[in-house]
Amino acid sequence: MKRLRMFPLAVSVFLVACSASTQQAVTPAFDFPTVTNSRSGQVLSPTSASAIVIPLQTPTPLPLNGAPPPLSTATPGALQLFFPTISPVVGAEHRPPLYPTPWAISPYDHFYFASPIAAFFPGELEWDYRYGGIFFGPEIIHSGIDIPSPRGTDVLAAGPGTIEWAGIGLFSGSKYELEDPYGLAVAIRHDFGYNGQPLYTVYAHMEEVDVMVGQWVNTGDVVGNVGSTGMTTGPHLHFEVRLGKNDFFDTRNPELWLSPPIGDGVLVGRVTSTYGTILDSYVVSLKSQATGQWSQATTYGPQVVNRDPYYDENVVMSDLPAGVYELNIAYGALNRIIQVQILPGQVTYFAFHGYAGYVTGSPEPTPTPFRQP
Repeated sequence: MKRLRMFPLAVSVFLVACSASTQQAVTPAFDFPTVTNSRSGQVLSPTSASAIVIPLQTPTPLPLNGAPPPLSTATPGALQLFFPTISPVVGAEHRPPLYPTPWAISPYDHFYFASPIAAFFPGELEWDYRYGGIFFGPEIIHSGIDIPSPRGTDVLAAGPGTIEWAGIGLFSGSKYELEDPYGLAVAIRHDFGYNGQPLYTVYAHMEEVDVMVGQWVNTGDVVGNVGSTGMTTGPHLHFEVRLGKNDFFDTRNPELWLSPPIGDGVLVGRVTSTYGTILDSYVVSLKSQATGQWSQATTYGPQVVNRDPYYDENVVMSDLPAGVYELNIAYGALNRIIQVQILPGQVTYFAFHGYAGYVTGSPEPTPTPFRQP
């Protein structure tokens, strides 16, 4: 996976506040299909009910046939922190097709967009450089996700809309800024919005742009092809979702907006210390009980991130095959472990509060952050 390298911000960053308006329910105009996860062979049937899958205020998941008993929330013994080595799934030659868009089982979800890269590419995201990542340093914040693809791969419109930007200079706003970090890029203003605000998607580092400003495109139309223009170390697609304005400071986590592959779910979490302070750039690990495969992500960095107004999250892991997982966060020299169940086409939510442990189910009212006197 190659990474977008944004230059350091020399001034203070004012984050754009998330909208506090009432969420709009999205009712899919289709039946919920019964499907088979192509990676595990398990028959999966998403329900039309809530995506909440674990009782509130307890680490014990809903009972599953053949599921192992719940794990302790702490591994005995001090200084036993475990950071697994992450490797690609053997034989993962393609992704399953996506749920149709818009897809939203919960009224608070908004999987409105299709993947901008075709399903026959693996599309695995870089675990330590997702949205909000600070791989290159605390002042270099990643404002989207990077999707690995060979040079020349078609880049597809994630939804219907009108081309608002095509070419060089997206970050600076100047067509003459040849060193713009986005390189050749396309921005689409979509035909739909969210909570009364317009939605945009951005496609950056392209080798070639095949659309022009003012052109209307439909979902799946080719807007260009993958390259390595701008501030990047190799070919990949940098993809963003922007809400309200077509601006670097108005991005949202694309993993909460892209429709998941059929049979997969999404884990969303809020990770804080015992006293309620947000834990920035903190490692979150998952282990599938079905396959033993490890996945990892890091929580958001401290700047240029905008959280979902409902989840108020600081970590998201998408494209997780449905099943039971061990969720592991190292805190206080111990591995804090809980079981979570990922359901197909749905969001599983958790909150972590340091020594106080986990809360699962629905998001809690956001507490006032702890401040040292």
